[in-house]
Amino acid sequence: MSEQQETFFSHLLELRTRLIRAMLSVLVVFLCLVWWAKDLYAMLAHPLLEVLPVGGKMIATDVVGVFIVPIKVTLWLSLLISMPVILYQAWAFIAPGLYAHEKRVALPLMVASCVLFVLGMAFAYFGFFPGVFRIMTLYTPEGVAWMTDIDKYLSFVMGMFLAFGATFEVPVVVVLLVMMNIVTTAKLASLRRYIIVGAFVVAAVVTPPDVTSQMMLALPMWLLFEMGLLAARLVERGQRKNAIVSRV
Repeated sequence: MSEQQETFFSHLLELRTRLIRAMLSVLVVFLCLVWWAKDLYAMLAHPLLEVLPVGGKMIATDVVGVFIVPIKVTLWLSLLISMPVILYQAWAFIAPGLYAHEKRVALPLMVASCVLFVLGMAFAYFGFFPGVFRIMTLYTPEGVAWMTDIDKYLSFVMGMFLAFGATFEVPVVVVLLVMMNIVTTAKLASLRRYIIVGAFVVAAVVTPPDVTSQMMLALPMWLLFEMGLLAARLVERGQRKNAIVSRV
């Protein structure tokens, strides 16, 4: 067997080891939380249950839904809690192949992307859901009992978590684009008006069809773009200094 093949198989074995460790971390957290699966779903459903009108309630139309849905919630939460271990395993696998300057950049970006995603989910839970559900309550017609299936509620919530989590990654994307010399901060600044329009278009597609929901996604997306632009300018300035030093 050639040296290249041996190296390839050693990388595959290491990747398998890292994946097993990451999955084991999720499994351990899941086993610790599964006894409180019912309470975890109640916590997830709290923003809706708090504003439901008299007579409104959540229902389960599937025979096994009352069991499967809380288990899904527990699994997703276990994945989120295990994210530091998963990121460490990913970092331990890719770090040996990176240059020193790439390591200095890659690790902060990985941590920042994870933190921003969690912040996006927190904003959706504590800010977006209560506001949207209150609006829905106000527009519920008289005589109509507002009920929703627990599985459909979970799908809606997870979709919004992903949407807001991805939205909060905008600063990381902007910094990466500038670092890779794909675009300059000056060019991004000149495209600001189109980016703002694009943010509102994305919000209109992703969120429920009311102005408040769209504003609660579009405005953070715009503000996060501005934050990313400021961070990218600092990165750009550092790249210029490094270029000057290397010439000297």
